[in-house]
Amino acid sequence: MANDKFELPIHWKDHEDIAMGLYEKFGDDFGESQIYRIRFTDLLEWILSLPNFVGTREESTEGHLEQIQSAWVYEWRDNQ
Repeated sequence: MANDKFELPIHWKDHEDIAMGLYEKFGDDFGESQIYRIRFTDLLEWILSLPNFVGTREESTEGHLEQIQSAWVYEWRDNQ
């Protein structure tokens, strides 16, 4: 996301966009099994710090975080 000011805002329902942002941020620092072992508290903080993410901590749910983890794994697999 080189030109953040031209990117659309990202919301909790945008699981794939969030996953792409996490992959861009961390690259191959985490493999498939490691992604599934990330604590939700850490994952939540990382998501909230993504450029253009406009969701709030209060809007997050365990379901959102699980879907984001799965999408992140698929993003990681696509880049291997």
